[in-house]
Amino acid sequence: MRVAVIGTGYVGLISGVCLADKGHKVICVDRDLTIVQRLNAGIPTIHEKGLPAMLSRVVLDNMFSATNSIDAALSDAEIVLVAVGTPSVNGSIDLSAIANVCDSIGEFIKNSSRYICVVIKSTVIPSTTDTFIRDQLEKSSEKKLGQFGLGMNPEFLREGKAIEDFNSPDRIVFGYEDLETLTRLELLYQPWDADKLAMSTRSAELVKYANNMLLATQISAINEIANLSAMLGGIDFEDIIKGIHLDKRWSPILDSGDRVKPQILSYLEPGCGFGGSCFPKDVEAFRSQGESLGLKMQLSNAVLNINYDQPFQVATILQKTLGSIEGKEILVLGLAFKPDTDDVRESPALKIITDLINRGVHVTAHDPIAISNFKTCLNNSEAVIFIDDWRQELDRFDTIVVITSWAEYIEIGNYQLESKTIFDARGMYGKGELDCANYLTFGSS
Repeated sequence: MRVAVIGTGYVGLISGVCLADKGHKVICVDRDLTIVQRLNAGIPTIHEKGLPAMLSRVVLDNMFSATNSIDAALSDAEIVLVAVGTPSVNGSIDLSAIANVCDSIGEFIKNSSRYICVVIKSTVIPSTTDTFIRDQLEKSSEKKLGQFGLGMNPEFLREGKAIEDFNSPDRIVFGYEDLETLTRLELLYQPWDADKLAMSTRSAELVKYANNMLLATQISAINEIANLSAMLGGIDFEDIIKGIHLDKRWSPILDSGDRVKPQILSYLEPGCGFGGSCFPKDVEAFRSQGESLGLKMQLSNAVLNINYDQPFQVATILQKTLGSIEGKEILVLGLAFKPDTDDVRESPALKIITDLINRGVHVTAHDPIAISNFKTCLNNSEAVIFIDDWRQELDRFDTIVVITSWAEYIEIGNYQLESKTIFDARGMYGKGELDCANYLTFGSS
């Protein structure tokens, strides 16, 4: 198929490159000419595992290109995927970028005799596609739905594993307002062997929010349980986690006697909270829409409140264990909100480091790739010393906080740690794995 993708962020670029790799002719749109030039040269503009090789391949094969002109991208397109940002503003999503794109698409449709299907991939709250977006398109095109197509195709991509998730999806959701759009979505994803669900655009929008809301709820629930455990004392929370995970409703027992250990269990381990571009924004938008309809949204509020407070537990636990931490030198390992990405949006490291600084701690920090982005987001970055090689600096710190579970930090167990305090904010190291004076993590006192 001939596909236009508007937006070259995580969703737009990964979608475009993966679709091109499956044999579709894809053109991506970005207003920034520098981004367009880099993409046409086969140079990624975001950090994502596996992207450099795949982008280079589809550019060389002439299956992928980029432009800064929406009209140029639509000139031959059968389907256009809209993947621009919907940032959070006071808890609600900002639809201004989508509105501008829909106006431009509508202007093109007005002067075109071809049937073009507009499919939203941006995350938008339920009832956006069939009302707001439809209205924008009909107004700017001076045509009615049925003279153009409209659909919603939510993404379920994890940063750092986005190509893997796109190429091996657990399900693909087709939201549609007209049958031609459903037909074209089915053709677009024909190369994928996965469960495919067709539904209304409102249902497709809600699937994304419901999915993220439930995952975020699990994270906040286990963190609250861990915090209670720490207050009670005398509890090894690793034992609690094992006891929970062995419930056969979480880990089914097969006829052979073996257990299935699903990935969902990773959301039932305590940590310093969820971050990134999806969970915080999506739960806030979910809550905001419910409250606008008169619902109390008590669970959403609880999930967000627990998550907001969780990063501050790090300094509290350190102070409880070590006494005053004012003037202390602490090494922080990991700044990105998760490994294999340079994304620091809503990263717990922002709150943890700010809290440590406010308590008079001298912070030195490392991350393999996210330091530049972190400096931009941290209001008081001059108060932090950033280093390129944590291994060479390890000896001079007696307290280390591991925030992001980068694989390279597993190596810390190879060093002399007998006199050190390690705060493992992501549960990277099991009980007794580190030979240190104090091993601290959530849930244990």
